Amino acid sequence: MTNPDIWPTTDPTTQGCPMGKEPIAMHGPRFQQNPAQLYRQMRNEYGPVAPVRLEGDVPAWLVLGYREIHQVESNPELFARDTRRWNAWDRVPENWGLMAFVGYQPSLMFTEGAEHQRRTGALGDSLDEVDQFELRGICEQIADELIDSFAGSGEADLMAQFAHPMPLRVMARLFGLGDDEAAQLGQDLTDTVASDDGVGAYQRIQERMKRLVERKKENPGADLPSRLLVHPAGMTEEEILQDLLVVLTAAQQPVAYWIGNAIRLMLTDERFAVTLAGGRRSIGQALNEVLWEDTPTQNFIGRFASRETELGGQRIHTGDMLVLGFAAANTDPQVRPDAYSDSVGNNAHMSFGHGEHGCPHPGPEIGAVISRIAIEVLLDRLPDVALAADPDALVWLPSVWMRGLAALPVQFSPSYIVGS
Repeated sequence: MTNPDIWPTTDPTTQGCPMGKEPIAMHGPRFQQNPAQLYRQMRNEYGPVAPVRLEGDVPAWLVLGYREIHQVESNPELFARDTRRWNAWDRVPENWGLMAFVGYQPSLMFTEGAEHQRRTGALGDSLDEVDQFELRGICEQIADELIDSFAGSGEADLMAQFAHPMPLRVMARLFGLGDDEAAQLGQDLTDTVASDDGVGAYQRIQERMKRLVERKKENPGADLPSRLLVHPAGMTEEEILQDLLVVLTAAQQPVAYWIGNAIRLMLTDERFAVTLAGGRRSIGQALNEVLWEDTPTQNFIGRFASRETELGGQRIHTGDMLVLGFAAANTDPQVRPDAYSDSVGNNAHMSFGHGEHGCPHPGPEIGAVISRIAIEVLLDRLPDVALAADPDALVWLPSVWMRGLAALPVQFSPSYIVGS
């Protein structure tokens, strides 16, 4: 825990707060157990922008309002992305758990202005060259292979055995990696957040990406690294390495939880039960509704004020951190007064961000293809799949940042293996 004696006498997130009200801790069981309820409380007490304390008692602002998040993301000069602007670095505890989100790295995640546009343009152009028919074929093949591994058993944990490996293996294929390399990469990604060797695992991932870029420079192919190497933006090998890591991490957990959350919805909500067997319309509806109600990326660090300003009735100081509350914004009653009232066919959610630093096109579209085909193949192969646990007993991961299930146990009639 930080020592409050070393903090400046003026704490930016307490100025302007209603008398007697303290910032709310954005961590711990209270936040993890029922975040939606806490968002409502924070909105009632503070309005669309609330003072919070992150892990280590570090101050920040949580942007809860849909319009306010849109305002922040539409003004990258005022609400900038480079974390070196932060005014609270002297308050960060040693071995801070959120350093991976905030520590500056030379990737497109932290670039601004013309440099950001150069690198996101190169990435977007290179992703645009992915053939959609080929992508669908890759997704179908990988989904079949994953289902083959458990189809004969009559039971599975769809998070560990299906949702998590699906986007990783698809992206590895788009990177020009083999399945063995994808498996090793997946283990390292898991170890970065669920192992005592997190730093070592991240270093191994960087080394794998470095070797991949070097290999593609010598032997280019029809893959993302090869396209980036010859793009007119003139990206360096280090820039490509860093930006490939961004693409990989952005695709892995969010898409895995998108798949898992949609399957959970389809297995537990009677609105979707009728069309499970062979139905296609319900898959798209479930995927879209999840982005409104259980979006995988709940909160995102963040933006940093480049000068004094006001947002949502709060005075924001130069260098203040703003955490973008995507989940709270998607249920903002000022925009959606009735839950579920307009989720079908409405793509105006904040789940992929917005503006210059939103998920670059066609990233969301590729994620949607992976998710939809994963569920289509699953329902084709296992039409009687059913939840093997009480819906209320399903455990959500204890994370402020991501919304996903720890496990999704299902049962089904043992099925054949494709090609057997």
